[in-house]
Amino acid sequence: MNTVIHHVNHPVLSAPCDMTELVRGTDERFVALFAPVVRERSITVDLGRIERIDAAGIAALISLYGAAGRAGHNFHVCNVCAHVCEILALVGLDHILVSHEPVERNVAQTLPAGAQFAQHAA
Repeated sequence: MNTVIHHVNHPVLSAPCDMTELVRGTDERFVALFAPVVRERSITVDLGRIERIDAAGIAALISLYGAAGRAGHNFHVCNVCAHVCEILALVGLDHILVSHEPVERNVAQTLPAGAQFAQHAA
């Protein structure tokens, strides 16, 4: 297996504290929170709290990746639990989305619902 390591040299944001699943029902909120940010700059999202993902969650990640790319930015995820990483690998997205460079949780900035993104250097 080839592993691509993405160096985290741009802001790291965490999913909201109350979000432990990226599934149908949470996917729209996730996209609504991060879409404006990826259109402005490259980011890495800390998924350390996310324990489960389904097709809707995968679609949300693909949507954000596409929005970032169209804006000329990068979008990655980090601190992905083994189960979520396994799911992303099954669909071939682990090499595209997952940064295997660990990021300490205290470095990541949590983006609460409706909050404006504040510049945060990783």
